[in-house]
Amino acid sequence: MYLRRWYRTIKGRRTAYWALVESYRTERGPRQRVVAYLGEMDQAGRMGVKQAAQGKTSDRQRHLFDDVEPRYVEVDVNKIKVERVRDFGGPWLGLQLIKQLQLDAFLERVMPTGREDVAWPLMSWVLVLSRLCDPSSELRIAEHLYEHSALADLLGVLADKVNDDRLYRTLDQLLPHKEALEKHLKNRLGELFDLEYDLLLYDVTSTYFEGQASANPQAQRGYSRDCRPDCKQVCIGLVVSKCGMPLGYEVFAGNRADVTTMQEIVETMESRYGRANRIWAMDRGMISEENIAFMKSEGRRYIVGTRKAMLKQYERELLADDWELIRKGLEVKQVAAPTGDETFILCRSADRQAKEKAIHERFEKRIDQGLERIASGCAKRQHKVAVIERRVGKLLGQNSRAAGLFTIDVKENNRGSAAISWSKDETWRDWASLSEGCYLLRTNVIDWNAKNLWQAYMQLTQAEAAFAIHKSDLKLRPVWHQKEHRVQAHIFVCFLAYVLWKTLSQWCQRAGLGDEPRKVLDELSRIKLVDVVLPTRTGPPIRQRCVSRPTDHQAILLDRLGLHLPQRFKMKTDVVKTFA
Repeated sequence: MYLRRWYRTIKGRRTAYWALVESYRTERGPRQRVVAYLGEMDQAGRMGVKQAAQGKTSDRQRHLFDDVEPRYVEVDVNKIKVERVRDFGGPWLGLQLIKQLQLDAFLERVMPTGREDVAWPLMSWVLVLSRLCDPSSELRIAEHLYEHSALADLLGVLADKVNDDRLYRTLDQLLPHKEALEKHLKNRLGELFDLEYDLLLYDVTSTYFEGQASANPQAQRGYSRDCRPDCKQVCIGLVVSKCGMPLGYEVFAGNRADVTTMQEIVETMESRYGRANRIWAMDRGMISEENIAFMKSEGRRYIVGTRKAMLKQYERELLADDWELIRKGLEVKQVAAPTGDETFILCRSADRQAKEKAIHERFEKRIDQGLERIASGCAKRQHKVAVIERRVGKLLGQNSRAAGLFTIDVKENNRGSAAISWSKDETWRDWASLSEGCYLLRTNVIDWNAKNLWQAYMQLTQAEAAFAIHKSDLKLRPVWHQKEHRVQAHIFVCFLAYVLWKTLSQWCQRAGLGDEPRKVLDELSRIKLVDVVLPTRTGPPIRQRCVSRPTDHQAILLDRLGLHLPQRFKMKTDVVKTFA
């Protein structure tokens, strides 16, 4: 709607009258109709009507008001108020990241359109941005979070269109595009930040369920990284680049051993991105002789950890003094394998040595105290040998890191009850002291030196950090969904939120803001969107939707990131297919 000026000549005097006119479409083209005749109006009155009608006009019609100058109106300052304070900075920053990654255009291209009221790409961003800014369930998003954020204004999706059923159906629509999205992200991130994918890091974690998840065959009990063996779980294998940028992931059954996932994930990544000349870095839990043979069979390159038992083969090298100092407290040594097609790297860390020494001493002390209690009990009461053997076995199992030091003998004495005695194996103690702080790496990359191989392997901490962010900041755990495809879609949304997280991290590094995306996101999330209501002397109140003025700190962050906040914000009243 807009204001139209009408002129009438009365008694020789030309007088202007005003009418509120609505534009609408018909089969024969656009037409206008008068909604109300307003008569003569001063500027203040016209401005009030303009502000009241502005929320219902299209962008094409708003220029009809531009001739009303100056833009002044009499306001009752005692009744000025602020309404609907909403979180703006976090969702707005997330949308800037989505546009940088061109995810908006990609999803609009690949997700089918049908009879839905709201486009699936827009609902997808409701899920992803909520996961990034305030992780929660779909039900809480629909009932609380959405209306308290500026997502409705940013996406043009009204709050009454967002409900848990529509969010669940969005999960179903988004999941089939997982592989295509991963390929798009890999290419786009490589273009934006000049990333190299010559070193791939692979690790596995788990996340547990609340509930029985009986309809999900992947939900099984297994080794829980979350210390929840009482809950069913799924395992997630994640592949990241050396800077921690995610390349892809796969979901496995919760009882799947890490070592059995390695070949599957390598073949999946190769089928998706090609083999190239990449180096795979994995920890010792992924390695078996079968997996090593698989990597060698087609010329794949690897740097992997080994089980500590293999250190025993290199006792002579551990005793020698020809170590290479990488930095204070860290030494490495390169040792050729007997076959000549591999290299082993001995590593010795002073910090790790102190930690392992403390662990051995603590466990030794616990076993000593436990054996003394058992012996005291045997002296006071008669016990069967089998009972004491079980107590000893439980004690050693609880303190396994020092169990090898003790030689324990439980036998029946002349009274027919159990008696216990023990001694300590000093040979075991000597080896433990020598190997404390040492670990062994294995690789078929024979044209690198020990320092470069060690540095490449230590990039695995990036994969561990990715899991930590997924579980702490993005609330991957626990999983409340029960169906298999919904669980996988939930993990996929967390993955996309993590991509935005790492994109912001790279953005901050380029801007000289360090590598703390959480601090930047938290600071900018304090920016609010508010409705300012200005009661006028004549006419209806004026409503302005404004973005709060950033603090000096926020202004510096925005300037370094090259971002510019909008001064005012106009909400679209209809569902749209593109971002505001």
